[in-house]
Amino acid sequence: MYDFSISTEQPADIFYGDLTSAARALVDGERDAIANMANISALIWQFVPDLNWAGFYRLIGDELVLGPFQGKSACIRIAMGKGVCGTAAATNQVQRVADVNAFPGHIACDSASRSELVVPVCKDGKVIAVLDLDSPLPDRFTAEDESGMTGLIAAIADSLG
Repeated sequence: MYDFSISTEQPADIFYGDLTSAARALVDGERDAIANMANISALIWQFVPDLNWAGFYRLIGDELVLGPFQGKSACIRIAMGKGVCGTAAATNQVQRVADVNAFPGHIACDSASRSELVVPVCKDGKVIAVLDLDSPLPDRFTAEDESGMTGLIAAIADSLG
């Protein structure tokens, strides 16, 4: 049983430090990537405010395939280079999108989503998955969110693939 006490009422660097520590604890000693992705999506869903989707897409062959997540049912397969997730995976670059409706080729799995943050998950220098966060609020994700989530994923990437 895990019981984390993480407050969103603190500076972003402390919040993301606490969230990363909790993520490390969740994956410690567990080798199953799917189990680890499930726990990380649940952790993020529980503590990061104003999300309507939090989860993973895994790179299988030449496409992203839905992995563990929290939120409404989602698109199952995304081609590399398509939408925000496919772009993040193809370029190995974080995508922080203030208005998903302005993103060329955006794939609307949930019409309520207004902004998105997608962080590539790399192992041995190669993209193996992406962490996808959606919010119903426009411009929800800040540079601090991007930095914090990038650091969290870097800290646990070996446990996700």
